[in-house]
Amino acid sequence: MPLVVRNTPRTDLEVVDGLAAAGVATVHEAQGRTGLLRADIRPIFRPARIAGNALTCEVAPGDNWSIHIAVEQAQLGDLLVVTPTSPCDDGYVGDLLAGSLLAHGVRGVVIDAGVRDVATLTEMRFPVWSKAISAKGTVKETPGNVQTPIVCAGVYVRPGDVVVADDDGVVVVSREEAATVLKAARDREASEASKRPRLTAGELGLDLYNMRGRLADKGVRYVDYTDQS
Repeated sequence: MPLVVRNTPRTDLEVVDGLAAAGVATVHEAQGRTGLLRADIRPIFRPARIAGNALTCEVAPGDNWSIHIAVEQAQLGDLLVVTPTSPCDDGYVGDLLAGSLLAHGVRGVVIDAGVRDVATLTEMRFPVWSKAISAKGTVKETPGNVQTPIVCAGVYVRPGDVVVADDDGVVVVSREEAATVLKAARDREASEASKRPRLTAGELGLDLYNMRGRLADKGVRYVDYTDQS
């Protein structure tokens, strides 16, 4: 039987917003290159960058009833994460549902399926990351689980985990590790900031990152063109 779990724990929004500021690539690297959704989950417009607490939802193929159920469980700062129980590219979310989600504090949608009304969603500046864009609508006949752990685009997501999404993709951070990952992301940003002016001034990454010894260990040789036999 379908299950709706109420009052699930969330990650503090100060941590969530800090991870949004860091961005997907930095967060992904900071947590050991884990948690990245499949590369075909793309934003419907750019630029777009948000993070939110995962509001999870399973949907039957061609049926968006569970999304309407999920709206009732939404809290300020949530990000709706939707996965179909079988592959489907139908347009599960359009401008009407987006308006309802916005009214309940939801920051955006990540869906391993399709969306529609993308021109209106873009005008609304309601960010969506989806596998497809499809005008095909859905019915409301088969409810699914809401606010239970799911797998979306190859990644395990629990309610209240942090979902970070921008132009580079989508990454998930467990709520227990979110504060630690945020610190690691900020440390990484500081390190990159110290290297950026050196690289833009012309210093080679080979020297900045001390790569020459490792290249030699790998057997890389340098020869002049005229010395080649």
